[in-house]
Amino acid sequence: MFQLDPRLEQDTFVIGEFELSRVLLMNDARYPWIILVPREVGVTEIFELSEQQQQQLMMESNYVAKQLKALVHADKMNVAALGNVVSQLHIHHVARYIQDESWPAPVWGRGEALTYSQQESGAVIEQLRSSLQGLLLDGL
Repeated sequence: MFQLDPRLEQDTFVIGEFELSRVLLMNDARYPWIILVPREVGVTEIFELSEQQQQQLMMESNYVAKQLKALVHADKMNVAALGNVVSQLHIHHVARYIQDESWPAPVWGRGEALTYSQQESGAVIEQLRSSLQGLLLDGL
């Protein structure tokens, strides 16, 4: 049975579910940041998914990147599957701006996360659900 890695669970809010992936908001208000986690047990690499699942993940990832970039008017979308700290397969989608505090370096390991307040996270999640409604499954 699928279970979200405890670190991802601790550091994110659930936005919803796509056909393959759980959609999460990273709890760092410095960057608009969505994470997709395929709901497949024991998978750590994209190539471990079936071909159909790989295609589904690519479609979901491209959709998130496109919708997030348009929503927040990002200068660049960083999309990555690292897994060095959390081995469970997950894909980061980070909206970047030329003027953000980490530009042009990666966001990982830079500065301290600016966590959302409960009110802020609720508002951001609702905005993202609206933007991603084309692929979100009903249920939240």
